[in-house]
Amino acid sequence: MSHFDKVRDYLMELEYSILVEDKENEVFVVESLEDGISNLMIGIADPIIIIEQYLFDLTANVGDVSHKLLMKNRDIVAGAFVMDDDGKKVLFRDTLQVDTLDFEELEGSLTSLSLLLSEYTDEIISYSKN
Repeated sequence: MSHFDKVRDYLMELEYSILVEDKENEVFVVESLEDGISNLMIGIADPIIIIEQYLFDLTANVGDVSHKLLMKNRDIVAGAFVMDDDGKKVLFRDTLQVDTLDFEELEGSLTSLSLLLSEYTDEIISYSKN
């Protein structure tokens, strides 16, 4: 079974809605609205899988917000807050090894994002308004 097929099977088992499935580029865009996740990008770039969720644009108080996000990274079970290459967008990002990926590992990463979104919603909303 290919890595792409394995990830698709895991996503289906987790009951995520697959919005985009691009086998040629090995990319998925998925959502689980009950978990607060929408337009989550999962890309397979052997030897890793990259999981990214756009959260908000960073427009003001960059230093203060960045400091708070770095402090919160310590509490995140899996993954972390990151900025895009321009430093203007804040994302959740996690990377996993593709060769050893199992269901529980992918589930853990997605659960970490879901928990982050549910526990840190007010702060994320306030940062997005700055």
